[in-house]
Amino acid sequence: MAIITISRGTFSGGMAVAEKLSAKLGYPCISKEVVLDAVEEFGVPEEKLIAAMEKPPKSWLQSPERRITHLNYVRYALLKRARKDDLVYHGYAGHLLLGDIAHVIRVRVIADMEYRINAAIELENISRKEAISRIKKLDKQSLNWTRFLYGVDWEEPSLYDLVINIDRLSVEGAAEIIAQMVQLEDFRPDESSRRAFNNQVLSSMVWAALTKDERTNTSNLRVTADDGVVTISGNAGYESTLKAIEEVTMKVEGVKEFINEAGIYSDQQRL
Repeated sequence: MAIITISRGTFSGGMAVAEKLSAKLGYPCISKEVVLDAVEEFGVPEEKLIAAMEKPPKSWLQSPERRITHLNYVRYALLKRARKDDLVYHGYAGHLLLGDIAHVIRVRVIADMEYRINAAIELENISRKEAISRIKKLDKQSLNWTRFLYGVDWEEPSLYDLVINIDRLSVEGAAEIIAQMVQLEDFRPDESSRRAFNNQVLSSMVWAALTKDERTNTSNLRVTADDGVVTISGNAGYESTLKAIEEVTMKVEGVKEFINEAGIYSDQQRL
């Protein structure tokens, strides 16, 4: 199993690198497909989920649990795809969505402004002034998005295993370098990384099951998994919900044990 995430600014050539790498390795290349998967899986309106992932609404400042829910929609869909196959993923900060999994290769593709301006003019058939305005607007939007959702600056090099300047390297060359990284022992799945991945998959599956069940979908819950042992914490909402949480969790394939740390809080305690 190999998972490559490619982070890229608008018109930086990252999509072209992802597609070239996908063809070279024979891996699926996905981006917004995971959002469409989430729309189908959870029945959320496509336009609202895409809008929320690209520009979180101001209302999330008052309702942080909605931020977590939308992220979990997309994380679940991405993990579900990654569980089945190797893949190349570009878009929506995949390197952050997948967390601390050692066999994920995190790549950032950058280019100088002139390269990006020319790409925008060619691809969008817009003026130079419009291209500059669009790039600056989308860069600011992406920066604010990752800071708000993850508390990090997405341009920070330490978030990546490799940063490629497409202005100095061809798309073919960039894809070749990443393809060679896939073969390195450093990024091959081992017992520890498989365990971390499986734990994320299981916790995401349980979260999805709780979200879909009408008895538990209004609860504000956090799910963690460790070798089949699933711990649920947060606010269950009502006493009757606690039993349903256990029932739903234990039906998920792979769950061996359930630990309930969820509580019930009064309205005063929630304030």
